[in-house]
Amino acid sequence: MKRILSSLLGLALTLPLVVSVSADSEQMAVRSRPITEFRIGREAPTFGTLTFVGGLELVSRHRLFGSFSAFRFTEPGTRFAGVSDNGYWYFGRLERDAQNRPTGVSDFTMESMTGPDGEVSQDKRLVDAESLAIADGIATVGFEREHRISQYKLEPGHMGRQIHNLDFLIPKGELRTNRGFETVLAAPKTGPFGGAIIAVSEMSLNKQGDIFAAVLSGPRKGIFFVHRSDDYDITDGAFLPDGDILIVERRASYTAGVAMRLRRLSAASIKPGATVDGEVLLEADMGYQIDNMEGMDVWQAPDGTTRVSLMSDDNQSILQRNVYLEFIYKAD
Repeated sequence: MKRILSSLLGLALTLPLVVSVSADSEQMAVRSRPITEFRIGREAPTFGTLTFVGGLELVSRHRLFGSFSAFRFTEPGTRFAGVSDNGYWYFGRLERDAQNRPTGVSDFTMESMTGPDGEVSQDKRLVDAESLAIADGIATVGFEREHRISQYKLEPGHMGRQIHNLDFLIPKGELRTNRGFETVLAAPKTGPFGGAIIAVSEMSLNKQGDIFAAVLSGPRKGIFFVHRSDDYDITDGAFLPDGDILIVERRASYTAGVAMRLRRLSAASIKPGATVDGEVLLEADMGYQIDNMEGMDVWQAPDGTTRVSLMSDDNQSILQRNVYLEFIYKAD
């Protein structure tokens, strides 16, 4: 556990360069090991409002595989797109069995992202992609270190340079190094945010110790804050069917290891200048099948259930894992 935590806290923060650069899309084989229990050693699948469906530990021998910092389904529960924090897009298909449980990943590819100048870069400061939103064929990506929120046409296999950068409203001086835009969300067009992009930092804090966030356009445009508690930092988020936001948070310490928390934020509470908090739906430590959980999406299955999917970032360390987890969410 100490070695895993040391890798989490140290290795991901210190690597200065992208490990390898390839301008072309590269296909790679992915092996999967099923995860059948969320809580280690206990078969009970229900955890409050969440029921564990299944999971996968993903492995590949390809040198680029890993460091998955965000993902979104482009087809509910099957096709997905994501970004890695060392400058790559990734795409693939999640395979399922007759009971709609995840069984593996196929058709997996990775390709280089471009930096602010439109060129493939080896400088991690320029391509440290941490968050992703997809809407209307446009991928919106949040970067930290060189803080920006950039948009690209979503064309798997032919991802080009950014279309433009968005004004993220938060003063750049308030965004901490390696603690920037860990979450970007594309709001539903019919909801109170009118299709706006919402950006949430990982751990850029105001004087009260709460987390900077912003609605970038529309009727609720402005900066707001998410209350920080129990040393958890925000790593991703997604809209629930009723318009509220589900966030995933991560905590790490040398004494307790890593932990994950899911918290629900009320959409009605998000307004310029507000500090929002929310109900904790799930908390899991190293007694559960978690790792460095950084990516999340919420989607509707064919049977009408709402699914919550989570992805970990292994930092390309042999001491960590790429883990995919899936739950059914049922509101109280």
